[in-house]
Amino acid sequence: MFERTKNLRLSVIKQMELRAAKFPSVISLAQGVPSFDTPECIKRRVELALKQGVVAKYSLSPGIAELRELIEIKLAEQNMFYDFEKEILVTAGSIEGITATLLAITESGDEVIIPEPTYTSYREVIILAGCTPVYVALSEEKGWAFELEKYEAAITPKTKAIFYCNPNNPTGTIYSKEQLLGLAALAEKHNLYLLSDEVYKDFIFEPGKTIFSLAELPALRRRVIRLFSFSKSYAMTGWRVGYLHADESIAREILKVHDSLVTCAPVISQYAAMGALEMGEKDVQFFNGEYKKRRDLICQRLDKLAHIFSYIRPESAYYVFPRIIKKDIAFGSYDCPRSFSWHFALYLLEKAQVAVVPGVAFGPSGEDHIRISFGRSEKDINEVFNRLDNLFL
Repeated sequence: MFERTKNLRLSVIKQMELRAAKFPSVISLAQGVPSFDTPECIKRRVELALKQGVVAKYSLSPGIAELRELIEIKLAEQNMFYDFEKEILVTAGSIEGITATLLAITESGDEVIIPEPTYTSYREVIILAGCTPVYVALSEEKGWAFELEKYEAAITPKTKAIFYCNPNNPTGTIYSKEQLLGLAALAEKHNLYLLSDEVYKDFIFEPGKTIFSLAELPALRRRVIRLFSFSKSYAMTGWRVGYLHADESIAREILKVHDSLVTCAPVISQYAAMGALEMGEKDVQFFNGEYKKRRDLICQRLDKLAHIFSYIRPESAYYVFPRIIKKDIAFGSYDCPRSFSWHFALYLLEKAQVAVVPGVAFGPSGEDHIRISFGRSEKDINEVFNRLDNLFL
């Protein structure tokens, strides 16, 4: 009974939010939700669609043609060339696109390599597809970089894909072109797919830094599936819309699963996505600037707690992933897994009414860390660290 779901677990991020909801004065820096409202230009685009009466019916399963054309144009500006009719699918957020992709390209018993620490839900989707997640640790000492020899050692005859997010959640790392080309060489050598989740691609905090995607290389078209969500860049987490693109030979198989799962992405949200691509660039730039300010703020506040945490300065996304260096804490008795990062997170929740995510949620090497989101307002960030100062200083 319940064989398919017995090894699944509710996301630890969601578990922490449920626990936090029981504390009346809690401030959560756990879930990755932007503090901003959806931009007005996107709302106006949706209002127009509502007035025109075009949102009440299904769209084509791959998505509204006009939206897919806009995506094709946007991709071409980023040196990625895909046919909107055959190679671009609009999805119900990136996680639905990930689910459809894994169900399409894998068979039960396959293995999927995931660099870790990485986003918690990847594990669950891989298991749901009947596959085994194989964790390969990033090097914290090298700024959370790939160590390619570890990936080659992890590849077996059952390996089907390498699945990574760039920029990385939870570390905020941007992988270099050289690192990604190394992964591509392994994929070519061992005939693997490469799944690239790039939902934080629009956030870059360091001058001169760029984000390279393997989808830019025509030689890799039959290996790379690239995914994006409007949730983070455009403050649209509730709209549940994203897209993926891949070579026609792959996209047509993913489309079959996508159609089975959701028929089509929410039509009203597809019109919102049109507004984002047509008019939202200034808002993205504004959000990026604000997140950079918050990144700098949270790093300044962490520096005051250097006896508690060490950290690597994030280059993107809106998370920092500090290591907990203070271990002599008298924890209470908590109903949670036997894990230091779990106990530490619940200690902060109980003593300071601050919600963060235990690092072990992101993979084995995440233990001894916590993830803190700076997607929330500066006011909330300062209040959280005022409480942490009172607890630890």
